Amino acid sequence: MASTFFGLHIGSSALSSFQVATNTTANNIANVKTTGYTRQAATLQAKDAINVTARYGSVGTGVTVTSIKQQRDLYYDNKYWENNSCYGRYEQKLYYMEQIQNYFKDNGSSVKGFSSVFSQMFSDLDTLRSKPSDKTVRNQFISSAQSLCTYFNQMSDNLSKLQDDCNEEIRNNVDEINSISEKISLLNKEINQIETGTGVEASSLRDERANLIDRLSKIVNVSYNETEVQNTYGDNLGGTNFSLYINGEKVVEGKDYRKLICESSKTKNNQTDNEDMYKIYWEDTKMEFSATAGTAGGSLKALFEVRDGDNLENFKGKVTKADSYSLTVENTSIDNIKSLNLPDKDGKITVNNISYSYDSWEAQVDAQGNIKSVTFNLSKDKAIADPEKTVAEGYLLNAGSAINARGIPYYMTQLNEFVRNFSEMFNQIESKGQNLNGDTPPTFFEAITSTAKVYDFSESEAYSKLPDGQTATINSSSNTYYRMTAANFSVNKDVMNDVSLFATATDYVKTDSCDIVDELKKLQSEKTVYRGDKAESFLETIISNVSVDTEKAETYNKLYSNLEQTIANQRTSVSGVDEDEEALNLVKFQYSYNMASKIISVMNQMLDKLINDTGVA
Repeated sequence: MASTFFGLHIGSSALSSFQVATNTTANNIANVKTTGYTRQAATLQAKDAINVTARYGSVGTGVTVTSIKQQRDLYYDNKYWENNSCYGRYEQKLYYMEQIQNYFKDNGSSVKGFSSVFSQMFSDLDTLRSKPSDKTVRNQFISSAQSLCTYFNQMSDNLSKLQDDCNEEIRNNVDEINSISEKISLLNKEINQIETGTGVEASSLRDERANLIDRLSKIVNVSYNETEVQNTYGDNLGGTNFSLYINGEKVVEGKDYRKLICESSKTKNNQTDNEDMYKIYWEDTKMEFSATAGTAGGSLKALFEVRDGDNLENFKGKVTKADSYSLTVENTSIDNIKSLNLPDKDGKITVNNISYSYDSWEAQVDAQGNIKSVTFNLSKDKAIADPEKTVAEGYLLNAGSAINARGIPYYMTQLNEFVRNFSEMFNQIESKGQNLNGDTPPTFFEAITSTAKVYDFSESEAYSKLPDGQTATINSSSNTYYRMTAANFSVNKDVMNDVSLFATATDYVKTDSCDIVDELKKLQSEKTVYRGDKAESFLETIISNVSVDTEKAETYNKLYSNLEQTIANQRTSVSGVDEDEEALNLVKFQYSYNMASKIISVMNQMLDKLINDTGVA
């Protein structure tokens, strides 16, 4: 039964509750400019009623604040994180694609690229046509030819350095993921310590956790699951179980987190890849973390696409022969030796989802360099479990990686393919002539490795003379045009030192003849040199690819940037502080507080009348 002074208790509860609501509103206003702050709201609830009499029923006992809760909408959070992951991916990709695009620029004046250098070489060759015996003119042409080599050398060096930059940025991204994951696990522990059994929400810590997830979502795809902790009777104990996922894999569970590690790969995907490219593994399971899977996203995915992207042009073939430590494939996806991009050794192949590394490879090629079969000699650390089944099932062998993006390996392969085709055609024409000494000229374009080893492609000359239907065996260390890359493309040092060694005619005695020069000039715009097109069109072909990739990255970057702002505004409409709305709340709670004060004032007057005036004569 309610006491005589029960009305004061009701008024007091109202005063207390509206004081809390006013304080909460004041805190929101104070944090209106605080980044990552989530608006809070006091939840008011009527207290349990009590029975007065059987006749009159029950009466209310006032109001109470049951909780102070953050105003967040998981739907908008998920939308923001999903978009942020896409934004991070294309922002990162645009950064690197713009650099690649700058490497290929050629305005003919301040920036001289392929077209300028290539045109100058053939212009000097045309001048040589009129003065074939002039050593000054000869030297000018040979210098121009070396300038072409230098251009490809620099392009290879630029792309190689960019690949290293991507590799280091991958490590930085992994370090950031680990740091954020650890912080979130610690926050989970603190949040549960505060919230378990108290009914108090650790709002500031939850804000900090949400801000960390925002940061993480730009690196990888994120999602989370949070469930209430309950006892055996299904009662909520106040704490929560919080699990965080990246690219669909759990990284944080409660106060525990999993760490990612970077390890230098022992194998290479492509011939021209740098050493020590990182792979990412889970520290606890040693399983590889996939940054390029369909569920992946963020800047980490972009870094792998740029570093390893081969546009799905990796080597593939059907297994036709196998034993414990060798695999032979036919019907290969890359059908000419000059287009091949296999590492010489320590390469990676995959058969039936099982990975192997190989020590060397050898190919059967015809006179045109067409590949009939390739045999991989596997490392002894892993044998093929069932060679007969591997052949019988016709398993597909994949070499390297298969990333559907035009990254550094793709563009490096194009450079290599061009210099191999061009140098072979140039050398074959030059070899038909006689130099000023009456001798067969040496190989004009050759490959000089970093260890000063010189390849003159004598084995390529040998298999080019094979009768129809016959093949020759070449391997990963053969003296063929496969050894030529954009990095080692060079003019023969002997020719550079003695310009008389260059042949301009098939008969050196006929000084007015320049039939070799005439044939060489056809390589500029008449002969098919690169992917069914002319040599002079090389830059246009590769630039078009770079431009498409850059424009695509720029378009998506702008799209997701704009969407980020839109979604952020939607999220803010729920969780952000609106000054006008909070001002109205202040007025509303002030009015309610004043009314609660009026209740106490009225009750005070009634009790004063009751105590002081009742029963007085």
